[in-house]
Amino acid sequence: MNATDFWDSPESAKETVAEMQRLRAVVTPMKSLVSAGDDMQVLLEFAEEDPASERELAAAVVQVEIDVDRVELQATMSEPEDICGAFVQVQAGEGGTDSADWAQMLLRMYIRWAERNDYKIEEMDISLGEEAGVRSATIAIRGAYVFGYLKGETGNHRLIRISPFDSAGRRHTAFAAVDISPEIPDTFEVEINWDSDVREDTYRAGGAGGQHINKTDSAVRLTHTATGAVVQCQSERSQHKNRATARKMLQAKLYQREMEKRDAELAAKRGNKSKIGFGGQTVRNYVLHPDQYVKDARTGTKVGNPQPVLDGDIDTFLESFLRWTLSEKNH
Repeated sequence: MNATDFWDSPESAKETVAEMQRLRAVVTPMKSLVSAGDDMQVLLEFAEEDPASERELAAAVVQVEIDVDRVELQATMSEPEDICGAFVQVQAGEGGTDSADWAQMLLRMYIRWAERNDYKIEEMDISLGEEAGVRSATIAIRGAYVFGYLKGETGNHRLIRISPFDSAGRRHTAFAAVDISPEIPDTFEVEINWDSDVREDTYRAGGAGGQHINKTDSAVRLTHTATGAVVQCQSERSQHKNRATARKMLQAKLYQREMEKRDAELAAKRGNKSKIGFGGQTVRNYVLHPDQYVKDARTGTKVGNPQPVLDGDIDTFLESFLRWTLSEKNH
């Protein structure tokens, strides 16, 4: 990276930087644990001579236990795509305005989670609801192990609450589907014949209106005819840039389908049922009335206060899914 010609090829340079960041994400926590072990040895020697140091030693032990737990959890994310960033697609299901509003609430939840972890966020595409919320939206969350943490979010998310859009104040159930795909680097091979396998449509991107509205057909929608996979991007004013990004999104989605096929085959060999993809299995229930709780339909993990979860505090569910997946593999 210190070479004078390093940035002569920007794409190659970016990939090298990304590879460095991925490696650092593995090595840095291990180095920290080794350093913490050395520090604890010193504290232990102090505590033998001065009992007052025992409290500091006890605090260090607690922190190391937390750090070891985090590194062990990271070690469960062993697939090559786990360390990648992710494309997060949210789509409103049946339920009219309630589902569109619920889809927007879920989108906000993932954005807040990303902000909590200092990940980068980019809006790829958004289609607003007629009255409120969003019908569909796709964002990119970039950082080490984003896909590894979020991959278990794919599926249906169900909300039960008193609808703010029902004048009679009745309880409604709304669904929204979440799809998580890894933002794979160019080194991952995905065979696509762009001329024969993909249909491209262009359309006018939505915007804030006024001087900000896009007056050209710059948004791009790609459909993979063999699988029916659809992606769209309108984040840039340039059709060329949107096409390039949409192609990356389609590669990610097709790669993810291959990975799910691989997992399904492995599960079949073990005699287990593999998780169903986008819009299939119910992942989590968010109940706001009459009781208040959030419960994962697979792991049984339950939290009594839904609001922090909706504000992005979802690590409990993400981590419990990873541990549940590990136990399923072991069985």
